[in-house]
Amino acid sequence: MGEAVHTLSIIIPAYNEEKTIAKLLQRVLDADLGTGIERELIVVNDCSTDSTEQIVEDFIARHADAPIVYLKHERNYGKGMAVRTGIRAVTGDYIVMQDADLELDPNDFKKMLPFLLSGEYHVVYGSRFLAEENSHTYFSYQLGGKFLSVMTNILYRQHITDEPTCYKMFTADLLKSIPLDCEGFEFCPEVTAKVSRLGYKIKEVPIRYYPRSIEEGKKLRLSDGLKAIGTLLKYRFWKIPES
Repeated sequence: MGEAVHTLSIIIPAYNEEKTIAKLLQRVLDADLGTGIERELIVVNDCSTDSTEQIVEDFIARHADAPIVYLKHERNYGKGMAVRTGIRAVTGDYIVMQDADLELDPNDFKKMLPFLLSGEYHVVYGSRFLAEENSHTYFSYQLGGKFLSVMTNILYRQHITDEPTCYKMFTADLLKSIPLDCEGFEFCPEVTAKVSRLGYKIKEVPIRYYPRSIEEGKKLRLSDGLKAIGTLLKYRFWKIPES
């Protein structure tokens, strides 16, 4: 009998990523996910005003056999809403987020998947801080990420080092069951808070990190950090839905 095949659904929110989106899509298609893992790419264009849409459509036309689903918003909402749109389109067994920049390496999914495949964990995060060789462009981003992680550990009894990491991987059944309210970058603290309140422990693995600068398109701002803090506090006393 052949080995069981599972599908990883990779949600790619994109807003004005014309400089990197084609290269990123190729990297995700080429990534080694390990034996018995298929992939599904779900690109959600959050009403980009540059040529992101045309580039994605041209890429899909050149890769007709690639498992890519393309969705778009008619107005700009934010990363959280793009992720929520992507979740609704997922058909795979596992779900992971992939920003449309080139800061992270999708080959690291191979490090994360075994912990979900084992059935021991339902949530795995890729930590940029566990890999000592990684550099961080701005000290303020590094400090902010560590602060949010400490806050998460105190409020939700986790033991993580990189709460705001993009690489958050879940079993599809779990993520689809969680009611999400976010529209912007607060997706990260909201989903962290809610899986924690449901009693799931987050497993971390080290991942590679190639940070880009604000000039290169990095979109996070101080206001996003303040919203993240507010979100972690808000959902500490979230009413857990009855099953």
